[in-house]
Order: sequence, then structure tokens, then C-alpha cells
Amino acid sequence: MSRNPVRAALTVLAALLPVLALCLALTATTPPAAAAATPVRVMPLGDSITGSPGCWRALLWNRLQSTGHTDIDFVGTLGPQGCGVPYDGDNEGHGGYLATNVANQNLLPGWLAATRPDVVLMHFGTNDVWSNIAPATILAAYSKLVDQMRAANPATTVLVAKIIPMNPASCPECGQRTVALNSLIDGWAAGKTTAASPIVVVDQWTGFSTATDTYDGVHPNAAGDQKMSDRWYPALVAALGRATPGPTTSPTVSPTPSPTLSPSPTTSPSPTASPTSAPGGCTATWRLAGQWPGGFQGEVTVRNDGAAPIAGWTVRFPLAGGQRISQAWSADVTQSGTTVTARNASWNGALAPAAQTTFGFLAEGTAPSPALTCAPS
Repeated sequence: MSRNPVRAALTVLAALLPVLALCLALTATTPPAAAAATPVRVMPLGDSITGSPGCWRALLWNRLQSTGHTDIDFVGTLGPQGCGVPYDGDNEGHGGYLATNVANQNLLPGWLAATRPDVVLMHFGTNDVWSNIAPATILAAYSKLVDQMRAANPATTVLVAKIIPMNPASCPECGQRTVALNSLIDGWAAGKTTAASPIVVVDQWTGFSTATDTYDGVHPNAAGDQKMSDRWYPALVAALGRATPGPTTSPTVSPTPSPTLSPSPTTSPSPTASPTSAPGGCTATWRLAGQWPGGFQGEVTVRNDGAAPIAGWTVRFPLAGGQRISQAWSADVTQSGTTVTARNASWNGALAPAAQTTFGFLAEGTAPSPALTCAPS
């Protein structure tokens, strides 16, 4: 009788062994949890309408987040420039740049190598139109930029805008020139698109009013930013569904927020201004954006290098040798003799610590290398 408990225990164990074996088999064949999705990298590309400060990007980013499109990463070698709300502000919106110059000087490949976008939002050509560049020449630049995007990523999705209207006081012909360019974009895109790298035209022109949606006939105000965001949103959501994020063998690195890019095919190092750590200090750095016989285009980056926000800024620099400013944007620029004074516009004066903004101008004469001073206000 004393052996009966042992025999009973062995009987139960024998009955349980098949069950234990089945559990082990199921455990071994259960797939591991899926890895987190790789974010789709989106590059906003253009001029001051995109980047100075280009607050339509902030509206677009936050709308995407609130509607569940969280696996995205806005990318660019330039950082955010305010807008008053948190958002992913990386971009390639270079104030004063011409699409034709960016193409001719091969500036884009360096930006692409640093950021590796899957989708590009391109609103580019405003300064080309202002400079009376022929629409066919602008579209040829578009083609070269797209070719460079595809060389970096053959599956790039390109969203190209019909640019917003223009009606600046100093360029009465700009409105019709914009119409002329926009009228050709659909045909250009149809001839350039591919299955692997589609080009989608986003109509930013229709329904946009220079009277109510800009503050100067060129740059969008708050109402204009909202309209631009609303136009980009459905096209970008559709693109996110198509885009396959590229390999991420190394993490995306956010470049320094104040790079200076040379107008030559190679990029130059960041400016070597001597920032001050005093509260509320600012620095200004100069870049020659382009030059031609008898004139040049300059760009100035203003950065808050202090520990406290600033409400405004004033930049001064000398021009000599008959150099005269003929046009400026993103700042109130005046010239008295050989001294140029640039004060912030109404929308880009407030800068948080480490934030920056840019302004640009066209001038007659030979290009200088001026010494700039910046004072907060």
C-alpha cells in the first residue's frame, strides 16, 4: 500500500508530459513582437516662404500628429525659426534662394546626403519669378533637382507646388509671371513623374489672395499659412501611404541650426561668428547667395546666442564702392550712405535662445565681405 502514492504521481506526470511539450513548441514558434516603424522623412524645400519662418510647416506638423500620423520626421539642415508652437521644424527653406541657383550650383545633393528624405515638399521659384527668369529655365531647374533627389533615393515622392500668387509693390509684373510658371507645372510633372518616384502637383495658387493671405504681397500671413497647410495635408497623407522609409543604418543627425552653404558646388563650414553668452545677445553672419555682372544677392542669418529670448533685432553693416541695395525681404532694410541698417519684420523679431532667422537683399555693385553687428531690441 505504501507504493500507491508514488505510482499515482508518476501516472499524473506521464499524462502531463504531452501538454508540456505542446506548450514548449508553441512558445518556440511564436513570432517576436514587431519592431517600431521607421519614420518617413519629409523635407520641406524652398525659399523664405518655406523657411523664414514658414509657419505653415508648424500647422501641418501638428495636424499630422493630431490625426495619427506620428511616424514622420521633418528633415533639413536648417532648424525651426519660431512660430510660437512646438513642432519638428527642420527644413530646407533658404530665404532669398532661387531654384535655378540651387540647381546650377549643385547645392541640393549635400542637403540630401545629410537628411535622406523619402518625401520632398517643394514650393520653389518665387525669387526666380521676381528675377524674371523664364518659366522654361525654372522648370529645367526643377528637373535637375528631381534628378538629384532620385539619385539620392530612387523612391522619392515629390510634392511640387503651384506657387502662391505674388503682388509686391516693387514688381507689378510678378503676378502675371507667376501665372505663366504655374500654367506649365502640370505638364512638366506629367512628363517627369515615374511609378517609382511620383511627382504630385499641389495647387497652392488657386484661392490664395495676396490681399488677405499675405502681409507684403509675397509672404503668407497667419491666414495664408493655414491655407498652405490645408493644401499640403491631403497630398502628404497620401504620400505617406506610398512612401517606404529608406534604410536607417545610422541615426538621423540634426545638423547645427545655423549652417552656411557656399554658392559653389561644395558646402562651406558653419559661419565663424563669435557668439556672446550674455542674456539676450545676437549675432549676424553673412553669405553671398549669388552674383552677376553689376550686382549680387546677399543673405544674413540672425541668431539669438544669448540665454534669454529677444523681442527684436537690428543688424548693421557697411557697403562701399557704389554698392546700393535695390530690393530686400524678411527685414526692413534701409541704406544711408555706406551704412545699411536692417530691422526685423513684424513676424521674425522674437527669437528664443538658439533660434535664428534670415533676411536677404539684392544690390548693385560688386559683392563685399562686410563686418556685421547685431543688437537685440
